[in-house]
This record gives sequence, C-alpha cells and structure tokens, in this order.
Amino acid sequence: MIPGAHDGGAAAAGEAALAKERTVFVSLIVDIVLWIPDIAAAILSGSITMFADVLKCGNEILATFFAFLTLRKMNRDKGGAFTYDYGMGKFENLTGIITGAVMFVSLALVFFTAVHRINVPEHLVAEGAFLGIGLMALGVCVNTWLWFRNYRLCKQSPSPIMESQWRLFRTKAFSDASVFSALVLSIALHDFWWSLYIDPVASFVIVGFLLQSGYRVIMSSLPDLLDKTLDESLQLVIVRELAVFFNEYTELHSVRSRRSGSRIYIEIHLEFDGDRKMCEVQEVINRIKASLESKIPRSEVAIVPTSRACAVPPRTQ
Repeated sequence: MIPGAHDGGAAAAGEAALAKERTVFVSLIVDIVLWIPDIAAAILSGSITMFADVLKCGNEILATFFAFLTLRKMNRDKGGAFTYDYGMGKFENLTGIITGAVMFVSLALVFFTAVHRINVPEHLVAEGAFLGIGLMALGVCVNTWLWFRNYRLCKQSPSPIMESQWRLFRTKAFSDASVFSALVLSIALHDFWWSLYIDPVASFVIVGFLLQSGYRVIMSSLPDLLDKTLDESLQLVIVRELAVFFNEYTELHSVRSRRSGSRIYIEIHLEFDGDRKMCEVQEVINRIKASLESKIPRSEVAIVPTSRACAVPPRTQ
C-alpha cells in the first residue's frame, strides 16, 4: 500500500460525510423557512390542496430532521469506533424506512382531506390563492435545486439517507408543481361550476407521487436492514475473482456478504494447503483481498483461512 493512501482515503470519506450532513442541514432549514408561509397561505386561501401540502411538508421536515440527527451522530462518533464495528449503516437504513413511512402517513392525510373536499366543495379565497401561487413557484425552484444537489452527492457517495433525501425532494418539486397548477387553474376558471373540483382532484396527483416515492424508499432500505446478501451481479464478481486464484487454495467453504449503509462487507472462508507457510498463505490472502476490493467499490473483504473441521456451516434456506 502507498504510504498515506489510507489516511487520504479516510480524509476523503470524512469530507464526504460532512458534505452529506451540510446538505441535509440546508434542506432542513429551507423546508422550515418555506413551510411557515405555506401554513399562512393554506389558511387564507381555504385550499384543501395547500392544506394537504402543509401536512405533507410537516411530516417531511420531521423525516429530514431524523436524517440530520443520524448523520450528525455518525460524524461525531466517527462511525462508532469500538462501539459499532460495522459503522452506523443500519441507522441509515432505518432512517430511510422512517422517511418512507412518513410519506405514507402524508399520503393518507392528503387522500382523506381530498375526499372530504370533493364531498363538500368550496371556492378558493383569491388573495390567499395568489400568495400560495407565489410560494409554490418558489418551492418548485428550491426543491428542484435540492433534488439535483442531493442526487449528485448520492452518486458521489451513495447511502440510504441521501437516496431517500433526493427522492423526497423530487417528490416535493412535483407536488409543489401540482399545487401551483391547481391554484392557477382554480383562479383562472373560477366562473365554471366544475372549477370547484380542480383543487381536490389535484390532491390525488400528490397521493400518486407519495405512493411511488414512499414505496421505493422503503423497498431500497429494508433488504439491507435485514442483512440480505449482495445482488447477483456482485456475487458473480466474487466468483470470477476466486476463479482467478483457483490454484492458490484447496477448497472454498463459504462466502458471506452484507451491506451496512454505503459499505459492503464480504467474508470468505478458504482452505489452503497445510504444507504452505503462513507467510505464503497471507500473501495470497492479501492479493485476493486487494483484487476484490478494487473490483467492488466501498467494499471490505475478510479472507479467513479455514480447515474442513472448522468450516462455517451452510446457512439454511
């Protein structure tokens, strides 16, 4: 290993972690700043779509706050050294699931308030609606910016938290655009009797966005929380690399893998020729480890010399 390479990698990882924390903190502050006037506009306009948007945003602020607390704890504890040997990836997964669950709570609130307004339609108050139109236009711009910013950061340093955050702001951008369109159409077509239903019907668009995003966030976090093994493409990488070193070991006993946040942990039990010196075995282990970690980004590989008598028993299906 090149001297200082490990320190450089650790510094880069630390900077990436701080960048995540700063991004989520900015998202939280922006959410709160935009949420307060949204409440006023919802009250003044009498728009059920804006009221539903306020409830939705309140739940999303709570989810973003949880994400910020998790990232802050991870950065302050430095991954939980000597407390969390595999990092705090499970906390990230759990936060992703909480974010998805909050989306489903928002979905239920939006759905029932929209149904109520369809049964009891009312005209919007123009002054409050115009305030809402301005706020929604601003919300579309800000949330789109945060969406792409979080997306880029997630691609650079993937994690369940950043995955849930960029999806959350994508949902917010589209839902704000839906509310904006509903308010504009409700005011522009005020003279038509059916314009009463534009506002509540638009709420169902928000329901669709919440349903899709909440489902995807939960389904992307749940398998890793339950220690699901790596997907087939990564398993094939492991098999190919072991095939390259086929003549260096006598038997493959087991391969275990798991994810913890953005990190991948792989444990391989290999049996070696009993006549070989340990220094030779260690040299092979180092080469296999280096090869696999170069092929699978953000992975940590442990090669365990094992005899048949000590081999890890196969897991039951």
